[in-house]
Amino acid sequence: MKIAVLGATGQTGQYLVNQALQQGHTVTAIVRNPGKLTVQHEKLKVVEGNIFSEDSLKLHFQGQDAVISCLGFPASFLSGVTGYTLSMRAAVNAMREAKVNRIITMTSWYTDPNSGTQSSYLIRFLLLPMIRSVLSNMFEMEHFLKKTQDVNWTVVRPPGLKNLPATGKEFLTHEGYFVPDSNGLPVGSAVGRGDVARFMLFLLNSNVWFNKAVAITTKNE
Repeated sequence: MKIAVLGATGQTGQYLVNQALQQGHTVTAIVRNPGKLTVQHEKLKVVEGNIFSEDSLKLHFQGQDAVISCLGFPASFLSGVTGYTLSMRAAVNAMREAKVNRIITMTSWYTDPNSGTQSSYLIRFLLLPMIRSVLSNMFEMEHFLKKTQDVNWTVVRPPGLKNLPATGKEFLTHEGYFVPDSNGLPVGSAVGRGDVARFMLFLLNSNVWFNKAVAITTKNE
């Protein structure tokens, strides 16, 4: 397939670009600073673009089969986080203009403020408050997509991210804000970025999670 990747220079984005090329896809990486992406491949095109500009994005979305966003934005206690919603609005509008109908993006477990009540004490009272500004904007972006009728979207919600390559582990999935065990408690706490990229690319050839948000983790063998 021909895919446009946003966030290609980020840690998850780099895994995704490399895996996509290995799988034979043609990749257009839309980045702010092309010098940060050192991969070279005959099926990789690195272009400079503004993720918040519909006009900038639509140029690079022309002729693509799908858009994959691995964008991430840092927590902000003072001004709040707006990058997820602003970039997604620009992307969806650009997709309409360019007639691209498929987008896959990533957020996180626990984007809903009430979904972390079953998590461990440390996660619930220390980690989640620290990253709440990020989770809140992710939650807003998810709601924006849920109201978007004319674009085929999937939100992938991983737990904590480790900078590890893809494995062959089986995925556990759940249409919700975390993956529960049989008692309703969260299963696992972290997943490798390479595995998140692997799941996002799997979605290119699957209609299972069309217009849904799916929490994922990997099965510990």
